[in-house]
Amino acid sequence: MTEATRNKVRTRGGQDGVVLLGDVRRRKVLEWLQEEGSARVRDLAEAFGVSEVTIRQDLERLEGDGHIVREHGGAYLKSVPQQVRAMALHHLTNMEAKRRIGRAAAALVEDGDTIILDSGSTTTEVAANLVSKDRLTVVTNALNIALMLGALPSCVVHMPGGQFKAPTLSLSGERSADYFKGLFAQKLFLATAAMSFEAGLTFPALADLVVKRAMIEAASQVYLVADSSKMGKTSFTSLGGIELIRGLITDDGLPPDDRRRFADAGIEVIIA
Repeated sequence: MTEATRNKVRTRGGQDGVVLLGDVRRRKVLEWLQEEGSARVRDLAEAFGVSEVTIRQDLERLEGDGHIVREHGGAYLKSVPQQVRAMALHHLTNMEAKRRIGRAAAALVEDGDTIILDSGSTTTEVAANLVSKDRLTVVTNALNIALMLGALPSCVVHMPGGQFKAPTLSLSGERSADYFKGLFAQKLFLATAAMSFEAGLTFPALADLVVKRAMIEAASQVYLVADSSKMGKTSFTSLGGIELIRGLITDDGLPPDDRRRFADAGIEVIIA
């Protein structure tokens, strides 16, 4: 982690330099682990601007609550081994809304398109609705999506390399991001953990940011696929403002005032 990144992360994790209270910090540490699968004590201490002793105490509390397993120098999400063996995703809430979003997003894909699919439960629903498309080229960092679409003779699937992230069954990091340099896709279907007009698109941890930026650079049209429960919330670190996207595909729980604000910003809102 570079010094510039370290300072940026501290600011986000510590709410503009103010150290988070214990309960809030532990919730964000758990969100980090739910996104990354595992973490080192050293990295968490740097990110949240607290001592390693404090982070170890946080991890001890989270282990006592049954969420994680501590190991030397860090911790990992308790459900990870079983989840990976089952090739299952960790974030499976609001699935009915995500299924509708997946159908609406897939309707935007035309035969012969080259598209990028981000990892996540909502983008997996997009992939599930592409099986009837013809001559698709799909670039994805999600192993489950690659297995789903790679079996179709009508679909050519490409994957980057990188570090494996168990909760999202995905590949991330600088090596993954490098793969997207020089690529061109008609459409990107991007996932996010939280979104707000103030903080933009935010995520629980850092590893995916460089990949998502590279995906955005490679795509002509960027569609955010996110259920309305993520609206008005913030997570740990920011990808950027809502101006990064051309369209938002969401469910009918998005408040009318927010729909108008997206429209005023020149962002198409598609309600699934």
